Amino acid sequence: MTYDQTVEWMFAQLPVYQFQGASAYKANLDNILLFAEHLRNPEKKLNFIHIAGTNGKGSTSHMLASILQEAGYNVGLYTSPHLKDFRERIKINGREIPKDFLVDFINTHKPFLESNNLSFFEMSVGLAFAYFEKEEVDIAIIEVGLGGRLDATNIITPLVSVITNIGIDHTQFLGTTEEAIASEKAGIIKPGVPVVIGEYTSVTKKVFKAKAAEKESAIHYAKTVSQNYESDLKGSYQEPNKKTAVKAIQILQSISDFKISENQIINGLQTVSANTGLRGRWEKLHENPTVVCDTAHNRHGLEVVLKQVSEQKFDLLHIVLGVVNDKDLDEILPLFPSAAQYYFCKPEIFRGLDAGVLQHEAAQYDLIGEIYDSVSAAYSAAMSNASADDFIFIGGSTFVVAEIL
Repeated sequence: MTYDQTVEWMFAQLPVYQFQGASAYKANLDNILLFAEHLRNPEKKLNFIHIAGTNGKGSTSHMLASILQEAGYNVGLYTSPHLKDFRERIKINGREIPKDFLVDFINTHKPFLESNNLSFFEMSVGLAFAYFEKEEVDIAIIEVGLGGRLDATNIITPLVSVITNIGIDHTQFLGTTEEAIASEKAGIIKPGVPVVIGEYTSVTKKVFKAKAAEKESAIHYAKTVSQNYESDLKGSYQEPNKKTAVKAIQILQSISDFKISENQIINGLQTVSANTGLRGRWEKLHENPTVVCDTAHNRHGLEVVLKQVSEQKFDLLHIVLGVVNDKDLDEILPLFPSAAQYYFCKPEIFRGLDAGVLQHEAAQYDLIGEIYDSVSAAYSAAMSNASADDFIFIGGSTFVVAEIL
C-alpha cells in the first residue's frame, strides 16, 4: 500500500475516537499490552515523560520537547489528535515519522492488528513506541489520549509524570465531577515516580496527594516556579503550562543524568513552534483585520481563550464557529459573547454538528449569525465583512482550526 492508502486503511478499518467519538473508546489496557508484547516491549527500553490533563497537554508536551531539543537530546514526541496529517502525532526533534516507516510497520503487523481488533489509538501508540526504539531517542514525551488510568499510553513507566489541570470534559468516560476526573488522570502516577501538578483546586489537590501517597511518589507543584518565562506560544493560558514544563525539567534533572541549562530552558520556550511544529494555539493568521485561531474546545479551555479575545482591541468581533455533535452546547455556548457576528459551520468529519442546529441552539443565548456550507466559506465571509480594525476568532473545535490551517 502507498502512504495514503495505508492511512486510509487505518482510518476506515479501526475505531478512531477523533472521528467517531464514544464508539471508539476502549476501557481497558488488554490490547495495548498484547500489542506491546508482540512488538517485544519497546516501551521497556525507553525514557519517558508522561503527560495527562484536561487542557494544556499538547502545549506542555511541545514545550518540554523543545527545551530538551535545545539541550541537544534526541527527543521523541507523541501527541494527539493531529490537525492535517496523521504523522504530526509522532515526531523526533520536530520531524514527522517517515511515510516509509509507517507503511512498512502497518504492512508487517496488519495480520496482528486485524486478528486482535486493535483500536486506532492502540495501533498508533504501538507504532510510536516502535519508532522511538528504532531511532534510539534519549527521551520520549508522551501525551495521554483520553483520561489516564485506562489510556493506551499508560503501560509506560516514565521518569516523571505530569498532570496539567482538571476540567469537566469527556464525562461519559471519566465521570461528572472534578474528583472523579482527577482520579482518572491520577491513574498515570506510578510507584516511586515523581509527579508534577500544573493547576489544581482544593478538590483535585486532595485526589493527587492521596494517589501520590499511595504510590509513594513525590508530588511537586508548578506554582513553585517563581520566574516568568517568555514563549512564542502567546495565549495567556500558556502561563501555567510554561511553569509546568519548567518544573518537570527541574525534577527530571534532579532524578536523572539529563542536564539542561537555564539558557536552554529560555531558548526552548521561545522556539516551541520552530522546534516542534506546533500549531493552532492562539495562532495569528492575519493582520488588518486580526485573525486568530485556537483549538480550545471544552469549557475549561474556552473560558480562558474567550477571555483573551475580550481583552483585544477591535471595532467589531467576528466568530467563525463549529463544533462536534457530542459537545454539550449548554456548557460552552454561554461562554461566547453576544456582541459578535457569528459564522456557523460544520467541520468536515462524521462527528461534525450540523451548522443549522448550531445556529438554532446558539440563538437561545443571543448568539446571532448565518450558516455556511463549509468552514472555508464561513472564514471567507468573515474576511469579506470585516474591516481592518476588526477581530476574527476561529474555533470551537480542533477540526475547524485544522480546515483553516
